[in-house]
Amino acid sequence: MSPESPIVTRFAPSPTGRLHLGHAYSALFAADACGPSGRFLLRIENIDIDRCRPEFEQGIFEDLSWLGLQWETPVWRQSEHMADYAAALHRLESEELLFPCFCTRKDLQRQAMESASAPHGPDGALYPGTCRGLSAEVVADRKAAGDAFAMRLDMTAAANRVGPLTFYDRSRGEITVDTTSCGDVVLARKDVATCYHLAVTLDDAAQDVTLVTRGEDLLHATHVHRVLQALFDLPVPEYSHHDLLRSPSGKRFAKRDKAETIQALRERGRSPDDVRAMASIEG
Repeated sequence: MSPESPIVTRFAPSPTGRLHLGHAYSALFAADACGPSGRFLLRIENIDIDRCRPEFEQGIFEDLSWLGLQWETPVWRQSEHMADYAAALHRLESEELLFPCFCTRKDLQRQAMESASAPHGPDGALYPGTCRGLSAEVVADRKAAGDAFAMRLDMTAAANRVGPLTFYDRSRGEITVDTTSCGDVVLARKDVATCYHLAVTLDDAAQDVTLVTRGEDLLHATHVHRVLQALFDLPVPEYSHHDLLRSPSGKRFAKRDKAETIQALRERGRSPDDVRAMASIEG
């Protein structure tokens, strides 16, 4: 990114519930990071068709507008780009960088419990490689039997293909990618034609994002995304992994914990400036 180029950031929520204070912090952080001459984009990450709802997408627009944020249109929706993700998966498969994994969630949980000291990666306990070496005959038989499977990236093969990599984080400096801590991440499932790692990497490149801002809980995932960028010869943005906003008790805000929503705060009479202050962002 040259000094003259405008900074392009994005806020990319999933419409699986109403936005909470943590979302407000991330959105305001991204909008602030692009500066007055930059571009602020909104992406709707709605690949999970079972959990995403139109009313929650509308709620995202309402909450962000109420906070005073403006974004470019049209809004990017992942559900409208499934063919692009499928083409990328096909490319990786044709290059023998993917393999089918027939392990169920219970299988993986049991394997993790059996090895209490198992290392963890961006998606939890590292995949132990159970299905990586299955023969073509076994794979064909299990597929013919209708067994559900996920497609995993063979990280060892991918790392050998791309070689040493780094990425730049604005608060941490140059970071060397550690593929050994990533594991064979899932890139697609039976019920979801693509997964977060693949979709977000392709989307950032397609939208010309130059600065990816997101929570520090996703710093580990950036190692995976950097590998995918190299495999697809995509441009590499800068990163800024911010602190996570937490409640007074120290607990992070999350949808699954029914954290206080922007909608609820608004209905109780809070102003946009109030919420900005609560999110530690100056108006």
